[in-house]
Amino acid sequence: MARILVGMDGGEPQWIPRARAGDEQAFRRLVEANARAVFQLCFRITRDAALAEDAVQEAFYKAWRAIGEFDGRATFSTWLHRIAANAALEQLRRNARHRRELTDTLADEGAEDTEPDFLAGLADDAPGPEAQASGTQIGQRIGLHLDRLSPAERAAFVMRHCEGERLESIAAALSMNTGQCKQAIFRAVRKLRGALEPLR
Repeated sequence: MARILVGMDGGEPQWIPRARAGDEQAFRRLVEANARAVFQLCFRITRDAALAEDAVQEAFYKAWRAIGEFDGRATFSTWLHRIAANAALEQLRRNARHRRELTDTLADEGAEDTEPDFLAGLADDAPGPEAQASGTQIGQRIGLHLDRLSPAERAAFVMRHCEGERLESIAAALSMNTGQCKQAIFRAVRKLRGALEPLR
C-alpha cells in the first residue's frame, strides 16, 4: 500500500526511488511532471488527439508496471519517452486495423459510397491543431506531410528532431537497428524537404 508523502519538493530524483518502492503518490508526481511532454510526443507521432490521449494512458500504465526495472542508466524522461513512443505506434497499428475492419464491414454490407482508400482521404483533411496554431503556410504543409509519413518514419523523425534523442535510443525504442533508424529519419527528412520545396 502506498504511503502518504510529506514535503515532496526535492524534485524528480527524489520521487523515482519512492516510486520504484511502490509509492503511488511519488509516481503520480512523476506523471504530473512529465504528462505534457509525453502527450506532445504522442500527438506528434499519432497526429490525433484522441489516439495520443490513449497512448499517454497506456504509457503511464506500462511505466507504473515496469518502474521497478528502471535502472537509471537513462534519465527517467528518456525511459518514459521510449515507452510512450511505442504506445503511440501501437495506437496507430490498432487504429489502422480498426479502419480496415470497418471498411471490410461496410463493403460486406454493400455500402457503395464508401471511400475506397480511407487513409488517402485523410491526407487532404484540414491541418492538425499544431499547424493551425502556427498560422503559417509552412506549418500547415509540414503538418500535412507529417500525416503522410509512415508511423515508423514519423516516430523516428519526431524522436530525433523534436525530442533530441540519440540514434541508439530511438532504434532501441522502435525495435530497429541503427541503420534502419537512420534510413527512417532520412526518408522522413527527404519527404518533408520535398513538401517545402514549392515555398522556396
